[in-house]
Amino acid sequence: MSVTNAIIRISNLRLRTYIGFNPEERTKQQDVVINVEIHHRAAAPALERDEVGAALDYKVISKAIIAHVEEGSFLLLEKLVHDLLGICTAHHSVSKASVTVDKPHALRFADSVSLTLEW
Repeated sequence: MSVTNAIIRISNLRLRTYIGFNPEERTKQQDVVINVEIHHRAAAPALERDEVGAALDYKVISKAIIAHVEEGSFLLLEKLVHDLLGICTAHHSVSKASVTVDKPHALRFADSVSLTLEW
């Protein structure tokens, strides 16, 4: 067996960022909860020979997501999710990806508002 489809999931990554366009949202960081699913080709060197360099490094991806969110400021949830999807699909072995960002307490009577984009 030389190539296998693999799925990496990063679940409930909780971060804080400036998100929203209302005046109070521009001055105070808010919580966001991020869920990622990345489909990729896992090759023989990673699967059969345990070669670290041949694997898709989810730690590198999660660090890039964290840096982008914590250092950024976003008017729209759409922009944030689009940017994160770009981070998740940057590696050549990725065949499909999905990113969902929840904005807890965005609406008074809802637990959260979320947006999902797929590539």
